[in-house]
Amino acid sequence: MRLAAGLLGPAFVTSVAYVDPGNFATNFAGGAARGYQLVWVVVAANLAAMLVQYLAAKVGLVTGQSLPELCRVRLSHHRLGRRGTLVMWLQAEAVAMATDLAEFVGAAIGLNLLFGVPLFLGGLITAVIAFGLLWLEQRGYRRYELAIVALLAFVGIGFAYLFFRVGGQHYGQLAGGLVPTLTGSGTVGLAVGIVGATVMPHAVYLHSALHKDRVQAASPGERETLLAYNKWDCLLGLGAAGIFNLAMLCVAAAKFRQSSVAAASDFNLIHDRLAVIAGGGAALVFGVALLASGLASSTVGTQAGQVVMDGFTGRRIPLLWRRVLTALPSLVILALPVSAGQALLYSQVVLSFGIPFVLFPLLALTRDASVMGSQASGRGTTLLLGAVTVLITALNVYLLGQLAAGLL
Repeated sequence: MRLAAGLLGPAFVTSVAYVDPGNFATNFAGGAARGYQLVWVVVAANLAAMLVQYLAAKVGLVTGQSLPELCRVRLSHHRLGRRGTLVMWLQAEAVAMATDLAEFVGAAIGLNLLFGVPLFLGGLITAVIAFGLLWLEQRGYRRYELAIVALLAFVGIGFAYLFFRVGGQHYGQLAGGLVPTLTGSGTVGLAVGIVGATVMPHAVYLHSALHKDRVQAASPGERETLLAYNKWDCLLGLGAAGIFNLAMLCVAAAKFRQSSVAAASDFNLIHDRLAVIAGGGAALVFGVALLASGLASSTVGTQAGQVVMDGFTGRRIPLLWRRVLTALPSLVILALPVSAGQALLYSQVVLSFGIPFVLFPLLALTRDASVMGSQASGRGTTLLLGAVTVLITALNVYLLGQLAAGLL
């Protein structure tokens, strides 16, 4: 049992990215605007995330290299060469900044709701705490993983409490929401936002690197053991994240129905509404869950940024500078008089456009026997990942067309 627990952990770290404040915003907006209609989107997105994260971790376990490193090596033999690598790196950095926006804003609002801390100061506090957690990672991966899992537990326990405390769930409608439909104005945009907040590009990059400094396989048999535990790690860690996301959407569907998207993604309004319908304890639990989510995900986001830069450029910058650079756009947003909730929703749409840049390389590498050897994906897995990649890309193209039409 102790050995099994020791081999689990990376998927729980990356699962934090699947319940970050961006998920709070998109799930509450989706539940408020469409009730239980988008339940199937949450479920499908989390199932896709399990597949994607498992394969990303498998790449790291089999090759001993991260996905960005493998992309750089592959592109070095391609006619695109440095230019291709540069494009991949820059888009990954843009995604990291969009990710940080959701995480910093969420944590800052959590501090504001709980302690009345001004948003900008809350952002600075978040940066300091995230840096402290990353310092803990330098002292040993296990301590860091346990700290992240503890924060994740606050989110899970919080939404389990809210799900039952607010009540009013329509379980028949919840079951009906498993039938795929996308009717109604703006539904596709909400769906893409949920997908963008669930299948996270930076989490894929990070998961491929997390096994490098952990338990190393000394033989093919030990590698098979690690791969088997990787399956359970992804199933448990990402399965828990999926349940938390579903609970968020259901709470919104039950008690925030017909609210505007802007109102349903405004954390202050959610907090106040919960206090009215379920008491101050429910509002307090929401604030704690939001703060825990923001602190954990901002830490994981910075760690992912290091993996991205190291892999695509072969260079590392001091952790402090990495934290400062990715935090700057978020701090600017917090200092300006703009809607934090709307900024969160837009950041999730930006994230969804970064997904193809990570899924297509993952698809190509995992099926390549020259990279994966005997662990190369079979036809069934390749077709499944290919379908996920094409579907998400198609949703993004459709949303881009809708946005362009709205601007004309």
